[in-house]
Amino acid sequence: MNNSTARLAAVLAITSLAGGCAVGPDFKRPPPPEVRGYTARPLPASIGAAGGSAGPVQHLVPGMDISAQWWTLFHSPPLNHLVERALKANPSLQAAQATLRQAQENAYAAEGALLPAVNANASATRMQVRGAQFGLPASPGSLFTVYNASVSVSYGLDIFGAARRTVEVLQAEAEFERFQLEGAYITLAANVVTTAVQEASLRAQIAATRDIIDVQSQQLGLLERQLNVGAVSGSSVLAQRTALAQTRAALPLLEKQLALLRNQLAALAGSFPSEAELDQFDLSTLELPQDLPVSLPSRLVEQRPDVRASESLLHAASAGIGVATANMLPQFTISGGAGSVATTAGSLFKPGSGIWNLGASLAQPLFRGGALKHERRAAVAAYDGAAAQYRSVVLSAFQDVANVLDALQLDAGILQAQTLAAQSATESLDIARKQYQAGAANYLALLNAQQAYQQTVIALAQARAVRYADTAALFQALGGGWWNREQAQAASQPGAGK
Repeated sequence: MNNSTARLAAVLAITSLAGGCAVGPDFKRPPPPEVRGYTARPLPASIGAAGGSAGPVQHLVPGMDISAQWWTLFHSPPLNHLVERALKANPSLQAAQATLRQAQENAYAAEGALLPAVNANASATRMQVRGAQFGLPASPGSLFTVYNASVSVSYGLDIFGAARRTVEVLQAEAEFERFQLEGAYITLAANVVTTAVQEASLRAQIAATRDIIDVQSQQLGLLERQLNVGAVSGSSVLAQRTALAQTRAALPLLEKQLALLRNQLAALAGSFPSEAELDQFDLSTLELPQDLPVSLPSRLVEQRPDVRASESLLHAASAGIGVATANMLPQFTISGGAGSVATTAGSLFKPGSGIWNLGASLAQPLFRGGALKHERRAAVAAYDGAAAQYRSVVLSAFQDVANVLDALQLDAGILQAQTLAAQSATESLDIARKQYQAGAANYLALLNAQQAYQQTVIALAQARAVRYADTAALFQALGGGWWNREQAQAASQPGAGK
């Protein structure tokens, strides 16, 4: 039996190495787009003017690498803590991690088809044999037990690569889930940052609205005193009351938006709103990053997780053509077994009890009603669709970067204009108030000045926040530095660098 087993193992080992070529196209990564820039106009070296009213100057640095923890560039410890907390506890991110593990295990499981399948078998059968079964005179027959212990081996020769292409499909799908996870990391971090910036903006708007309410209340008190002595008409008092009421009505709306954002931050951090214990965010505690990366266009397709995920789907579709092609060709299988048969358990594996078998089979599809041909055509169509989808994702990626770069350039100008408008509105309100008190202007001029001041102060808070939000959007659009995450995690481990 030992010699038989050795012969069988040798045959299977040789055939396992005799894999043929894998039919179907071998996947080649699409080349990066041959474009030199993102926007129609050349990018400036810096955004904003030094010493201007648009806030800090931001410098665009071509080819600059992106930190995996890019949010730390805002220099806000509460923000850093919240992002790290979200990355550890967000359930959507945990679901993406589990999906990746599932896809990887499916790929590992499929690799088993590339190796022989070995099974151990054991049986005990009670039998009765009579002479009549063999054409002999009837006899009482004899009872005995047959014991069988064997090892069976089967191996499908992957001559045309059906199994290898199947593994390739599943490995590409696992890569797709990997980049989906990387995208989820980046999206989550960006959502936390932008939501925190929105909260800071709303707090600035609420503070400005409350200041305006105080000013309008003081003005209303003055008008009511003037009304008592007959210095103003009742219509002026009613107009001021209406303006004050409108401003007060805007405050609950802002507070409502703030409450909803706080709840959103709690959910992003993986906490219940009642138990989140979140820090408060204010624009004054955030620093605007001054050096902004502008990745080379040829690098963008490497850095964007959505582009890499789409590439993985294209790879899977390419391998799917190979699977469909191999299914149209012959399938070869060899099998064998070695073991022992005896009428008593104690006689198993003794000399003379060994048995073995070795066989081969061939299966060639002859007629399937055209199913295999159409399945291959469907696989080719799926590849064409995946290729078109890949090109669409690449275009969207470049569009995202162009949108953010254009927005950043305009943000500085908008903030500068809003700053000047707020300064002008403040001066106009002071002049109108003094002129009204001196009797040199009517109440309508004062009311118009109040409304202009209110609008510009709110718009200024919004414009300041937009620069922070669009800066975060640039880091996200360029890929978020996921390729540096492992290095950042290693550096953060205790004892790193010693």
